[in-house]
Amino acid sequence: MMTTTGTSTQAATESLAQAIEREGSPVELLRNQNWPAFTFPVAPEFTNWRDEQRAWNTSVALMDQSHHMTQLFLDGADLIPLLGSISPNTFATFRPGVAKQLISVNRDGYLIGDGILFYNSEGPEGLVLIGHHILIDWVRFNIEKAQDAGKDVRYRLEANSHMRQGPPTFYRYELQGPHADVVMEKVFGGPAPEIKFFHIGDVTIAGRPVKALRHGMAGQPGFEFYGPWEDSDVILNALMDAGAEHDIRRVGAKAYSSSPLESGWVPTPFPAVFDDDFAEYRAWLPAARIGSVAGSLYSSDVHDFYMTPFDIGLGRSVRFDHDFHGREALEKHAENQRRRKVTLIWNADDVAAIVRSQVEPGTPAKYLDFPKARYGLYQMDEILKDGRRVGISTDAGYVAYDQLYMSLATLDVGLRDGEEVEVVWGEDPISRKDSVDADHRQVRIRATVAPAPYHDFARTVYRANA
Repeated sequence: MMTTTGTSTQAATESLAQAIEREGSPVELLRNQNWPAFTFPVAPEFTNWRDEQRAWNTSVALMDQSHHMTQLFLDGADLIPLLGSISPNTFATFRPGVAKQLISVNRDGYLIGDGILFYNSEGPEGLVLIGHHILIDWVRFNIEKAQDAGKDVRYRLEANSHMRQGPPTFYRYELQGPHADVVMEKVFGGPAPEIKFFHIGDVTIAGRPVKALRHGMAGQPGFEFYGPWEDSDVILNALMDAGAEHDIRRVGAKAYSSSPLESGWVPTPFPAVFDDDFAEYRAWLPAARIGSVAGSLYSSDVHDFYMTPFDIGLGRSVRFDHDFHGREALEKHAENQRRRKVTLIWNADDVAAIVRSQVEPGTPAKYLDFPKARYGLYQMDEILKDGRRVGISTDAGYVAYDQLYMSLATLDVGLRDGEEVEVVWGEDPISRKDSVDADHRQVRIRATVAPAPYHDFARTVYRANA
């Protein structure tokens, strides 16, 4: 776990509250704190990341999701009421065999984070929350408080493979693309199982019991298969063998990192945990777990980094059928939505100019990586229209199928699809993070506003089944 800033090494026991006091503000802490590069036992590329990207649009792709996310195994008679008290999600019909995108907000209705909550079964560890650790840490904190109050609720934290010794509890393989159902027919010796979107089915593959979640990671139809780790090789080989005649591609870490650009999922929104209602949480949370912020958005006011669920397309997870922390404020946000999630298509000439600056004399533009250009846990780049800030670009990268550089963004609702804005790329002032080029200049990139998800299929047919 990384515990260093750009200037000093702190004890691993330093809390977030202590680190903020040392740095003077949460913005300065997160701008200058390092966040470790993730390396997992999944190859960066199995063939090449461009063809691996194309596979989920043209044939079929297999993604290994076993290693990169944190898992929180949950149970207890008081668990669902506890989750309902900190989440705007409805639990009225939540039951075994269903999954949901769990979110949480602060007192003022701003987003903490999101994850996928799987209801696998009744009983011990029957629910599993999977995602980046941001929301998971907030859930853990509330469980520990509930335990102190005598509530029947428990958790087991399983870190990702970068921070954990030994294998994970489950393998997780995502199979998706236009040929996914055809491959499934071969796997099952008949039609693919009829499972509703975000529902979990019990299937058998190569003689082994497997759980199957119906969804997709890049806006294409597919399944996520998971089961005990000891079956991982058997299931992987069965899926690859079934897809061989359909040009199946294993997706490496590089291509996989870009899949949110097509699905329209913002991977790591900035967590709104810096107000009074989170004071106790900041004293509990190790500073190293808060991550780092990168990008051109610079403000001394941490609230300029906050987003509501509606700002990044998570409004469908909000239900006002129960009381929860932040409900009153979130109701006001629902009535007055200021921003919306969009895709920004970056101007090809401006992208080329950034790349060209790396091989010309003079100070180059901030390096633009392919296929993903995120250099902090939270990528926060300023969006301008006529010199005025109108939004935040959050996740940028290249999509080979479309031959486009793009980013996911939250943008003022008054700006419509087809309009042109500018993304400010590079930092000024330049932060002390190791991941940022110590010598670079800011540039502006013209970008055209488009829907998110970008592809018609993901936006219409796929989402209509949600």
